[in-house]
Amino acid sequence: MKLSVCVILNLDPSADTWDLSSPLISLWINRFYIYLGFAVSISLWICVQIVIKMQGFATVLAEAVTSLDLPVAIINLKEYDPDDHLIEEEEEPFESSSEEEFGGEDRQSLNSIVDVEDLGKIMDHVKKEKREKEQQEEKSGLFRNMGRNEDGERRAMITPALREALTKQGRGACYKHTFYGIESHHCMETTPSLACANKCVFCWRHHNNPVGTEWRWKMDQPEMILKEAIENHQNMIKQFKGVPGVKAERFEEGMMVKHCALSLVGEPIMYPEINRFLKNLEPVTQLYVSVDASTKDSLKKIDRPLFKDFWQRFLDSLKALAVKQQQTVYRPTLVKAWNMDELQAYVQLVSLGNPDFIGVKGVTYCGESSASSLTMAHVPWHEEVVQFVRELVDLIPDYEIACEHEHSNCLLIAHRKTVLGETSGRGVTEIQWEEWIKKRLISQARWLISVIPAH
Repeated sequence: MKLSVCVILNLDPSADTWDLSSPLISLWINRFYIYLGFAVSISLWICVQIVIKMQGFATVLAEAVTSLDLPVAIINLKEYDPDDHLIEEEEEPFESSSEEEFGGEDRQSLNSIVDVEDLGKIMDHVKKEKREKEQQEEKSGLFRNMGRNEDGERRAMITPALREALTKQGRGACYKHTFYGIESHHCMETTPSLACANKCVFCWRHHNNPVGTEWRWKMDQPEMILKEAIENHQNMIKQFKGVPGVKAERFEEGMMVKHCALSLVGEPIMYPEINRFLKNLEPVTQLYVSVDASTKDSLKKIDRPLFKDFWQRFLDSLKALAVKQQQTVYRPTLVKAWNMDELQAYVQLVSLGNPDFIGVKGVTYCGESSASSLTMAHVPWHEEVVQFVRELVDLIPDYEIACEHEHSNCLLIAHRKTVLGETSGRGVTEIQWEEWIKKRLISQARWLISVIPAH
């Protein structure tokens, strides 16, 4: 006899064991859908915020572009009509690199809409045009005195040495005062030519000045250059009026220029009227020649000259010093690892011109430049400059170390004939202004006697 067993499962939701109507259990069972809903909601919120931010970014970007004097407008891409060919219209003006092609008509096309994707091209062209304009302006007024340029450059002329000369605090004097007795408040630095025929790696102008092998720029008259140079020197001194520590008598002294250094920038003798200019500055007391290296290869590497016959021109310049009546100066600039291992070659150069002085100076690093590979690693320590000078003097018996200016990282070597016979208490290398003026007057008197016919 078989027994039939019937098993009844109680699936009543109201049962105590499986109470599926409980809110907590329902949430737990359906948690995946809840999480998904939260994720979708957050994603939508983020998208909305991005859209809002992008609209605000477009407004901010438009304001920034407007501040650059560029026409700009914000467009809604939903209303954008591809048939307008906006991109083609905007890209076309910038394909040309000449200023003539980018003229008034093309500028009018910019007054419509500037596509953000083309903004980089626009800015590149604007910067290039600005650079070309600045270079053109610099060339057109090239030979005004440096002080006439921008106010920032005029302020750059106010050195600690000048401040020391006006206050007489006894510190920070220029090397020219230590070497030659030239006080900074009497010294006018200028140049009749901003142009040069070299691209020296240590150029403190970072190669912003024009270069060339011949004169091809506007030329100012020498009288005007000198007049405005003196005015700029006096205006620079006037900036110290009322400054605490400035002595009244030295302030008045500074208004009188007693010395002019034509070594500010560029190559002065490139100026076509250099002889007329120098006649207004007589007496000429010292002639300098930059001796940036002692071999042809190293000079080419450091000065990067434009003349193909640069080495012969350099040697001829040194030979010319030997017959000059003025005091003559070699000015070597030491660049570590480039020109400090050529002592014997320097000795040969000294024998060519027999200069009265040799002012040896370590190179000054004026900051990074895309046109030069010079770094701080090329700047010799002062101890290294001193060691170089000592070794050089040992090889040229007619010379001796005269003085040192550690702050400027330079030393002065003097020929023995220059320092012999000096009276006690006087600087052995100082320029004797009265003697130079007397010598000049005697020279002029002899010239007059030679040209006036005898009766």
